[in-house]
Amino acid sequence: MASHNRKRFHVCCAHTSTHHCNSFVSTQPNQNTLRCAMDVPLRLGVFTSLSLLQVWLILSLVEADTRLLLTSNGTITGEKHSEEYCAMYDICGKRSDGKVVNCPFGTPAVKPDDLLSSKIQSLCPTITGNVCCTEAQFDTLKAQIQQAIPFLVGCPACLRNFLNLFCELTCSPNQSLFINVTSVDNVGGNLTVGGIDYFVTDAFGEGLYESCKDVKFGTMNSRAMQFIGAGAQNFKEWFAFIGRKAAPNGVGSPYAITFQPTATMSSGMKPMNVSTYSCGDVSLGCSCGDCPSSSVCSNSASTTTRKRDSCSIKVGTLMVKCVDLILAVLYIILICVFLGWGLYHRIRERKSTYRTKSVSNDISDGALYSRNREKDDNLPMQVHIMEDVQQNRNGVRLSAVQGYMTNFYKKYGSYVARHPIMVLVSSLAIVLFLCLGLIRFKVETRPEKLWVGHASKAAQEKQFFDSHLAPFYRIEQLILATVPDRLNSTSPRIVSEDNIRFLFEIQKKVDAIRANYSGLMVSLQDICLKPLDKDCATQSILQYYKMDPKNFDDYGGVEHLNYCFEHYSSADQCMSAFKAPLDPSTVLGGFSGNGYSEATAFIVTYPVNNAIDKEGNETAKAVAWEKTFIQLVKDELLPMVQSRNLTLAFSSESSVEEELKKESTADAITILVSYLVMFAYISLTLGDSLHSSSFYISSKVLLGLSGVILVMLSVLGSAGIFSALGVKSTLIIMEVIPFLVLAVGVDNMCILVHAVKRQQPEFPLERRISNALVEVGPSITLASLSEVVAFAVGSFISMPACRVFSMFAALAVLLDFLLQVSAFVALIVLDSLRAEDKRVDCFPCITVHSSHADPNTGIGQRKPGLLARYMKEVHAPILSIWGVKIVVIAIFVGFALASIALSTRIEPGLEQEIVLPRDSYLQGYFNNVSEYLRIGPPLYFVVKNYNYSSESTQTNQLCSISHCNSDSLLNEIAREALVPDTSYIAKPAASWLDDFLVWVSPEAFGCCRKFTNGSYCPPDDQPPCCAPGESTCVADGTCKDCTTCFLHSDLHNDRPSTTQFREKLPWFLSALPSADCAKGGHGAYTSSIELKGYDSGIIQASSFRTYHTPLNKQIDYVNSMRAAREFSSRVSDSLKIEIFPYSVFYMFFEQYLNIWKTALINLAIAIGAVFIVCLAITSSLWSSSIILLVLAMIVVDLMGVMAILNIQLNALSVVNLVMSVGIGVEFCVHMTHSFIVTSGDRDQRAKEALGTMGASVFSGITLTKLVGVIVLCFSRTEVFVIYYFQMYLSLVLLGFLHGLVFLPVVLSIFGPPSRCLVIEHGEDRSSASS
Repeated sequence: MASHNRKRFHVCCAHTSTHHCNSFVSTQPNQNTLRCAMDVPLRLGVFTSLSLLQVWLILSLVEADTRLLLTSNGTITGEKHSEEYCAMYDICGKRSDGKVVNCPFGTPAVKPDDLLSSKIQSLCPTITGNVCCTEAQFDTLKAQIQQAIPFLVGCPACLRNFLNLFCELTCSPNQSLFINVTSVDNVGGNLTVGGIDYFVTDAFGEGLYESCKDVKFGTMNSRAMQFIGAGAQNFKEWFAFIGRKAAPNGVGSPYAITFQPTATMSSGMKPMNVSTYSCGDVSLGCSCGDCPSSSVCSNSASTTTRKRDSCSIKVGTLMVKCVDLILAVLYIILICVFLGWGLYHRIRERKSTYRTKSVSNDISDGALYSRNREKDDNLPMQVHIMEDVQQNRNGVRLSAVQGYMTNFYKKYGSYVARHPIMVLVSSLAIVLFLCLGLIRFKVETRPEKLWVGHASKAAQEKQFFDSHLAPFYRIEQLILATVPDRLNSTSPRIVSEDNIRFLFEIQKKVDAIRANYSGLMVSLQDICLKPLDKDCATQSILQYYKMDPKNFDDYGGVEHLNYCFEHYSSADQCMSAFKAPLDPSTVLGGFSGNGYSEATAFIVTYPVNNAIDKEGNETAKAVAWEKTFIQLVKDELLPMVQSRNLTLAFSSESSVEEELKKESTADAITILVSYLVMFAYISLTLGDSLHSSSFYISSKVLLGLSGVILVMLSVLGSAGIFSALGVKSTLIIMEVIPFLVLAVGVDNMCILVHAVKRQQPEFPLERRISNALVEVGPSITLASLSEVVAFAVGSFISMPACRVFSMFAALAVLLDFLLQVSAFVALIVLDSLRAEDKRVDCFPCITVHSSHADPNTGIGQRKPGLLARYMKEVHAPILSIWGVKIVVIAIFVGFALASIALSTRIEPGLEQEIVLPRDSYLQGYFNNVSEYLRIGPPLYFVVKNYNYSSESTQTNQLCSISHCNSDSLLNEIAREALVPDTSYIAKPAASWLDDFLVWVSPEAFGCCRKFTNGSYCPPDDQPPCCAPGESTCVADGTCKDCTTCFLHSDLHNDRPSTTQFREKLPWFLSALPSADCAKGGHGAYTSSIELKGYDSGIIQASSFRTYHTPLNKQIDYVNSMRAAREFSSRVSDSLKIEIFPYSVFYMFFEQYLNIWKTALINLAIAIGAVFIVCLAITSSLWSSSIILLVLAMIVVDLMGVMAILNIQLNALSVVNLVMSVGIGVEFCVHMTHSFIVTSGDRDQRAKEALGTMGASVFSGITLTKLVGVIVLCFSRTEVFVIYYFQMYLSLVLLGFLHGLVFLPVVLSIFGPPSRCLVIEHGEDRSSASS
């Protein structure tokens, strides 16, 4: 043995009474000995000289010995650097941290005994024969390698190469050929190796790195290189990490290792160049997840999700979308066809005029039209009134439905005029009875109940995940950030001593929170998530100090952070208090790449246990703590932060729900003002021209107020009916529907009042009411029924909030219509009687006897107003000009086609900031999340009914270690993680299955172990195998007889049998991870598997966790969910295993996956329903088609405006689009109906329709909505400004333009024929009547 060849020489140097004895070790057996100088020549003289010489001699001997040792190792050739010779042999010392170090002695390689040889062969099969390591050295190697094996055992090629590197270093018989000791240390009085040069070829280094760089460490959703190589990007960086000499208690080698690629010829050394194994070697079975470059993986079909590139065409230097180009060409073609048709039509008309001298039919129609208009304009000519009214009524050819409606309204109007009180009281009694249902009125504020349908796939998947695995934890979060510099807009670094100490102060206050829940004081420790059942899994940079402020100085202050940023995955001192590595990207924000020290924000996350029962005590405790937490931040933390020139954003799990509740009162004043403005406008609109002498009689304030009350009653009646049926209301219903129904109801009120005004004042009141209802009743009914149908279509939307909103709105509009034609008509009768009796408005008991009062003042006053004269004398004549018609058609068709192109740019989603009040603290929080977070939400791939039995192939279809299928689930996830831009998957999945298979593997000899009695034996660094010390666990020999659970012969293709799987899975899930075995499943996978019923060989539910990439926009959330679902569907179909993705936000974003489909289907149904209603009532396919065209253009144009205003497509905007169909009907129906029942040619009838109904449509429909909508722009909540002010304003303006500009032009060109019959005055009345 080499110990026999060592010679120790003791040099004893006397100095007075003190003796220093140093031990020096010679490295050569034949070297001349160093002798001890016991006597000093007397000729040196004085005692002082003797003392100095002694000191010098001591130093010289030490230096000479060291120099001699290094020289002999560094320069001597021959046997010093030759085969079968060692450069360092045996262990000569142990550092203060327990790390053993080798002896720096050269010695011939030694033949081991059979037991040691077999041990070495089991770990280092390339080393045979003599060796350069003792049994103690080999045991040390095995203990150190043991910590790395669980990371690499999934890829045998990587593990083999990695073991070869250290086996050759420790035990190779040719060690001296590639190892050169470059420095020595003195440990415990013995010389030990302090540093070496390890000559390794670049080919071996490259092969080693390439085989290991992609190997996964599933537990932490990362690569193993993060842990065994500090994230090295090449083999040189990895070698530099491996060779770094460890500080006391630090990670790394006990001596410095400098890797050199080549040696000088004179040294006689040769770099180590053992053959490397490629991870693509099929015989070694590396998985595709660990080796994407494998030929098996390269040949597999690439099914990676790709972005859907829209079709584009290059036109010159511009890239134009195919849709845009097609629409532009279509527009040009349509305009050319229209111009050609118009030119042909005009030429043909002129030729026909010249060719035909007699145009008796046209003259007759024109004469009748002129005669009718003349009589209509000449109001005092009462001689013709009765005849004309009778003639007009009998001269209109009505459909069967319109005929029935006309007869009904004629009789009904007379009845209401005769019995106004009875009609009013009975209608009010019915609606008040419906309001009794409000006793059961409830408001739903829970987000999951508002925005997620009962049949939602995501909701069902969430229910499965929560009930079979565990509910996703609640999140409480703080974001502490520096304030950007105003000059250069850059933020200072947050990582400083002051800020860290301040963060400790904040943490102290959070820890001190005590929330009162039913007399029980709740702290963070009571509710927080504890993976190992001891410490909270708080995600904070303070975890690098074990959450203890005392450790800040002990660990080295800020420098410790910089160290942990590089070694967070491998250094024990950087481990969190809850015994897990902490990725800096989860606790820092505002940095790029790996520049953690440049971060500008601390992110502190408190995961809190969640419960399935949202109404239970556990949830209530958490909510109570969250409210106290938010109050603490507002009252104490914010002032502290602001005083330090920092910013603080914060949120809790219940914050959104609490802020939504506040929203209900945030805009109460705004909505009230909107109602008051509309009420004031109604009162002025319903009244006549302002004359000071008769204003108090002609005003309609009381009538307007009564109409508003009827609208409110219709809303309350609707709410009462649904409340009685158990349907909960929402805040949107409470705030929007009254306004909506008021806007719709006012239209009917104005049209009814204006219709009565147009009647001859000389007629009896009963006939005026009857004629007015006959005139406008059918169109009001048509418009109202169309609105009801359009709103009711919204009930098909799956989102509960919007579905309930549509149901409430449809019923409210229906009740409002019924009250308008009953109670409000009765009120008109009563108001007319008041005006005829010259009683004062609002004070009907007071009668005015002034001579200035006009006897005809009131409802019966019929004098064209300014607006009516404008429509008849200005607006209509301009639109009748042929050139204007061409321009109008061109502009409206062009904008419609442009809107189709723009609508393709509308993004789905609903920004959270929009839903909340502008002054909500969550506004700043959401902005900070988008700015600072560098990691996305957790993503789980859930597998149902996994069959782990030996007969099944599903284990290899799921796993991603050796011998797993190349297209397995986890391999596919790893492949998707390589293209995060399209897959939105950031990392490979944490796989309990991979880790379990590695854990039971015989190679991971420190993991699955058993005592001699067959019970579970933990790793050597865990109790009871060691006695717990202050910081480390010291082995005491308790587990020396433990053996691995299985031998290779016990497994079948490295897979456990059904029985073995069933027995060892609970062991794995209860095993704590530690340095000796990092694969323990307790904590990391406790909630990843449902063990209930697993004895049958089927695991009902299990999950594999990964993360999405950072998601900053709503479209990112939507696309990430779509990509995950498409991926899961594809893999499920391929593997024939039921797999679905789950993330906590999926439930709220599922609606956006098919929002376009939902929108288009609902719009098609709404427009189709309106078309059917119009066709059924009018029996005119022609006029119904024109209404359909205009409605479609209004909707399309509204979508174009949405794109221009960047309004997203969501349930709110879909409901608004559906409602635009109902509201747009009013702009079309009345004009079209008036056009049909008027005589003359198309131009004349278009002018007449504008003169008759134009003013009513503008004042009664456009302005009433406009004044109410404008007030909403002052809302404090962005959702009202965007989805109710901007969209409703756009709808009103588009409806006005289409109804009073585009529609008259279309009717004047393509309008249906008149249903007015030409009746000569000389004809018999009876025949005309018949």
